[in-house]
Amino acid sequence: MKPVRIRTLQSTDAEALLAFELDNREWFERHIDARGSAFYSVQGVTDHIDAYLADFAAGTWHPFVIEDDGANIVGRANLKGIDMTVRSAEVGYRIAQNACGQGLATLAVKHLIQQAQVHWNLKQLVATVYAGNIGSAKVLERCGFLIEHASRKGAEHECRFGLSI
Repeated sequence: MKPVRIRTLQSTDAEALLAFELDNREWFERHIDARGSAFYSVQGVTDHIDAYLADFAAGTWHPFVIEDDGANIVGRANLKGIDMTVRSAEVGYRIAQNACGQGLATLAVKHLIQQAQVHWNLKQLVATVYAGNIGSAKVLERCGFLIEHASRKGAEHECRFGLSI
């Protein structure tokens, strides 16, 4: 695996994040819900980052970016819906299409698990994937998540995974 760095999202990431999202939009929309068209502008991404950083400051979200050795964003990973009363959060991540198959998703999920334990003192993580997203399901299973529930959302089937940490 090429060297990468995982760090907390910053307000200065708007242009790099927009490029990442635009370059991978079609790829992501095959595997996860599409974003609204207003997101795909510098202002849209700036607003998105501001909201995530406000949620980070409030203790309900921890957004990360994954950079390659050239400081290009090649992935994102988030702890979202952090609930300190039950000490749980949801895991989410997305990896650039051209960076798939390099172990970045597994690295990202392991980083989220570590941050959930060390930074947030969480005890439970969950993740939801479309049933057709076999790659994400394998990543979660590789990181110790177990299928807890399968359901139908519109035309898609979803699987919910859980991990006690």
